[in-house]
Amino acid sequence: MGHGWQGTVLKLMRGKDFTFTVRSVERVSERLHRLSFTDGGMLTATGVHPTMWVRLWFPHGGKPHQRAYTLVDPDASAGTFTMDFILHEGVASDWARAARVGDTIEATVQGSAFTVPAPPPSRLLVVGDPASRPAIDSLLAALPATPATVWYETAHTADTDHPPQGGSAAREVIRVERREGGAQLVETVREALPPRWDENAYLWIACDTATTRTLAGFARKELGVPRDRLHALGYWRAA
Repeated sequence: MGHGWQGTVLKLMRGKDFTFTVRSVERVSERLHRLSFTDGGMLTATGVHPTMWVRLWFPHGGKPHQRAYTLVDPDASAGTFTMDFILHEGVASDWARAARVGDTIEATVQGSAFTVPAPPPSRLLVVGDPASRPAIDSLLAALPATPATVWYETAHTADTDHPPQGGSAAREVIRVERREGGAQLVETVREALPPRWDENAYLWIACDTATTRTLAGFARKELGVPRDRLHALGYWRAA
């Protein structure tokens, strides 16, 4: 399957292509579907970092359709990892539902980059949702001794079945119901963040693109969060 103009652009940006093979299928819950893959040599070639994600290319009427997914428990020595799919209407979810052991899917690695802050933060402040929950788990595991507060936006009651977790330090998970296209989350987080920024804290934001942009702008312009103490990336676009 060709990747169209998007694939061409990613190639120009030095994206690397690989083919993944499904090695196991598990329906974790009504909304959560988990697939395990062999990596086609990717992890040896690229290395592994916390919150690492790749672009998957899904067949869709003969046209390329790409979506990004976070690697869960990547094992470079074994060349394996898993991915969690939140099931809803859409090409990616349809593919995941139908996937069987031995099926393959093409992937491109480009754009994923994250380095654990140095020195480690005294506190971790996280804003996310089920789409970024695997990345949040990876982040918490990478900073196991750092206390964390997570504002976790949910749109369905089943989304609370698998809250963010990882590491041994205290993790406070504050559930925020999705309302008004993310406005409730924005208001909740704005009110909760300290008016005087602690220079030793770290803020990580990954929810829908509009909400992420709004909260990142607030953190930079109104709280004065330094660039090296803030990571913000939109994980999906609201319809």
